[in-house]
Amino acid sequence: MKNFILIVLSILTITSCTQKKQAQHTPPTFTGAAGEVKLITLDPGHFHAALIQKTSYNQISKDVYVYSPGGEDLKEHLARIDAYNARPNTPTDWNEIVYVGADFLEKMLTEQKGNVMVTSGNNRLKTDYIEKTLETGIHVLADKPMVINSDKFEELKACFEIAQQKGILLYDIMTERYEITNILQRELSLLPDIYGRQETGTAEDPAIEMKSVHHFYKLVSGKALTRPAWYYDTEQQGEALVDVSTHLVDLVQWECFPEIALDYRKDIKMLSARHWPTVMSKEQFKASTGLDKFPEYLRKDIKNDSLYEYQNGEINYQLKGIHAKLTILWNFEAPAGTGDVHYSRMSGSKADLVILQDKAQHYKPELYIYSGKEADTPNYEKALERNFQALQSKYPGIELEKTDDPKGWHVLIPESYRVGHEAHFGQVTQNFLRYLVDGKLPDWEVPNMIAKYFVTTQALKMAKGE
Repeated sequence: MKNFILIVLSILTITSCTQKKQAQHTPPTFTGAAGEVKLITLDPGHFHAALIQKTSYNQISKDVYVYSPGGEDLKEHLARIDAYNARPNTPTDWNEIVYVGADFLEKMLTEQKGNVMVTSGNNRLKTDYIEKTLETGIHVLADKPMVINSDKFEELKACFEIAQQKGILLYDIMTERYEITNILQRELSLLPDIYGRQETGTAEDPAIEMKSVHHFYKLVSGKALTRPAWYYDTEQQGEALVDVSTHLVDLVQWECFPEIALDYRKDIKMLSARHWPTVMSKEQFKASTGLDKFPEYLRKDIKNDSLYEYQNGEINYQLKGIHAKLTILWNFEAPAGTGDVHYSRMSGSKADLVILQDKAQHYKPELYIYSGKEADTPNYEKALERNFQALQSKYPGIELEKTDDPKGWHVLIPESYRVGHEAHFGQVTQNFLRYLVDGKLPDWEVPNMIAKYFVTTQALKMAKGE
């Protein structure tokens, strides 16, 4: 009898453990119901973590679980959330439930209070955070970049395999897909009567060229941004070649090969990459971080009492035979009345589609069409107007205006489409919520994320001569 009882207890114990294990790894089913998504914010250290919560979402619970080691990064994050809750117009109603401790990661993994983890902060451990979270069965919405060096690239690939095995989603936040000039540039490139064939270009004259200029000292949500000191350590934040460049690489793929799965092993050929520093004085560093001196971990980057910050870079590569050139620049502060700047040129056989954002555009991105060598001017203008009318039905209010260049047209875009960079985080999140209900990402998203991070990590490796 005693042995029988022991056997029964053993069976019950094994069954209980199996059920617990299955429950731990069974992904939740989302229906779009109110409050069913429960956010976890892990070690917030970048203002993008807060921008996810700048707006409210019916599907996301007001209770947000925050796990952090503590310090100024956490204080800044919570202050931003408080500001969103307290603003007079369309205030949010977030309830931040905060755990602070050196074991914050282990606490998050064991408690499993939420079902979607948001990570935006120090990038050195981000790939590890993602992997451990996915292994626990929690979905991940990650700020870029998800990986900052080629050593971690294989680990990131493994993360996508884990997500697939467990039926959960791993997705990065690509806000630039929601900027209206990028959207319309893509739409126009898909109209053969306007764009013609996609040119392939050469290394000297690439068919796709993008340039992005950013600034360390800027305003976010109307307040001067205080950056954590670790942000300036490229071993923690990553260089521009693996950080901001993710947006440009993503746009090249998204615009040239929309909804087509790419294989980085076959479709990408890296040609060259280089990097160079922005030199920052002690005074500028203090204005940005609030610190009177450089931390010890930045000593390796100090020369003549100035910080040499490797946040400028250039990438030259081929994507399915198309030559692309990407340039990323960081200055300390934008001149008065200006801001971050984006330039983009896509070259087709009939036209170039160009985004400019300079003084002539009042530092707002504007889209232009310049007819090319295969365009018969009278017939081309008629084809342009005919095709543009079809595009107007999809984007009401857009107009065409001739420029001083006889071969140029300016796409006039209503202000209602210009919602701003911060609002794009809400748009990305809304899209991710739809994917949760669908239970999967579009088939092309995962291979293209892998392709994107292959380009960025290989570019850094090439620039360093490794």
